[in-house]
Amino acid sequence: MKLIECVPNFSEGRDLAVVDAIRDRIAAVPGVSVLHVTSDASHNRSVITFVAPAESMADAAVAAIRAARDHIDLTRHEGVHPRIGAADVVPFVPLDGATMDDCIAIAREVGQRVGDELGIPVYLYERAATRASRRNLADVRRGGFESLRVAITSDPARAPDFGPARVHPTAGAVAIGARPFLIAFNAYIGDSGNLRAARDIARAVRESSGGLRAVKALGLEVNGQAQVSMNLADIEQTSLATAYAAVEHEARERGLEIVWSELIGLLPERAAFELSSRALRLRDDISAHVLERAVFAKRREQSMSDYLESVASADAVPGGGSVAAIAGALGAALVSMVAGLTIGRDRYATVDAKMREIQRDALDISHELQTLARRDAEAYARVTDARRLPHRTPYENVARNVAMHDALLGAIDVPLSVARCAARTVVLVSAVAERGNSNAISDAGVAALLARAACTGAAYNVRVNASALRDSTDAEGPVKEAIALSAETEALAASVAKRVWAAI
Repeated sequence: MKLIECVPNFSEGRDLAVVDAIRDRIAAVPGVSVLHVTSDASHNRSVITFVAPAESMADAAVAAIRAARDHIDLTRHEGVHPRIGAADVVPFVPLDGATMDDCIAIAREVGQRVGDELGIPVYLYERAATRASRRNLADVRRGGFESLRVAITSDPARAPDFGPARVHPTAGAVAIGARPFLIAFNAYIGDSGNLRAARDIARAVRESSGGLRAVKALGLEVNGQAQVSMNLADIEQTSLATAYAAVEHEARERGLEIVWSELIGLLPERAAFELSSRALRLRDDISAHVLERAVFAKRREQSMSDYLESVASADAVPGGGSVAAIAGALGAALVSMVAGLTIGRDRYATVDAKMREIQRDALDISHELQTLARRDAEAYARVTDARRLPHRTPYENVARNVAMHDALLGAIDVPLSVARCAARTVVLVSAVAERGNSNAISDAGVAALLARAACTGAAYNVRVNASALRDSTDAEGPVKEAIALSAETEALAASVAKRVWAAI
């Protein structure tokens, strides 16, 4: 799975009901996890950090910008932070399995949709920029909303990349980009009487004035205090530890000190570890000494072994039905992987759109099969509960038979759904085996085998539960469908196997 981080900045930090409404709109998109929300009343700005698979990210980002458009009126906005839009900045950051190219593609897709669907002008910045003059966010945002409102209609250099050549009347414009990890960090050096010193320190440490590479800094007055506000745009070039030390040095040169500091949003753990290592003057990596990391790694290692032990136990649950569903989920996950290894590569440009569609479908199937694995255990429990019902009297016997009949129909429905998912999976497998990245052909072959096993195993469960029904006519349709799906899946899996053997 390709995982992407998005860290949109919104021009609202005082009305938390608005911030909650935007957060809820983001969280409602399937596959999205909202990780952190921070709001600042002085800046009148909020930052929401969320992650999502690459195939869900564009929908989530558009939903976020739409919500900001619906809830924020920039003509009434006041705050010390520069801004051009209600959804001011929307950056994408590659995480597990993703690349910067993936983020650039998403930024441009979102930009196109925001311009077309929401009527908001879009400026692409950082790695997604189409013009060198727009790589720097500060240049894109120069002059703020009020200046852009005039310049966008008269200055060709301020024409947007997408959307109308006029600001949205209340939502302004939006900067959308792709970038590495950025750390937003503020250091406070006393009351507002030190504002001039804060501005001098910011000038000394920021790259544009000859300071630290990839560091942007401003001196601001916030709540009566002097703040050095920094964005570390590339922590591979300048780490948080280095930036902190530089501000601390500049403050001491002026007879001041850092009174307190704050982080906005989340940061990679390696940045915190580096700070700790430097403070302790360690010679090795502090991460190797962190208890929680060792515990988490052990738990992750044990999760699969715990499941296998539960299958191997004398308990009937999880049984063959659940295992068939898990096999299918693994097969669908492999399909997603092969599609992901195809997307974005020049050699496979003609099938890029198709592979994105396949990847989305495969992930949906994998998630559905994981749910069905749990439902299979629940269906078995209902059958067991029905068997335990008393049946001493004629009335109790009738009630028990009805409960058993209903429970068995449920126990038929779940594996039939598994068989249908597996059959859909093997169709996707065939497509990626034929048109996907040839370096992953063996992975497609394994996916076909897993889909075949899932479908056949599910058909077994449909048949055995149907045979337990007193009136088997209710199950004739499901049994026929399951057997047909099994035969179709087996045939298609066999054709994939031939393709794989011929290719390797």
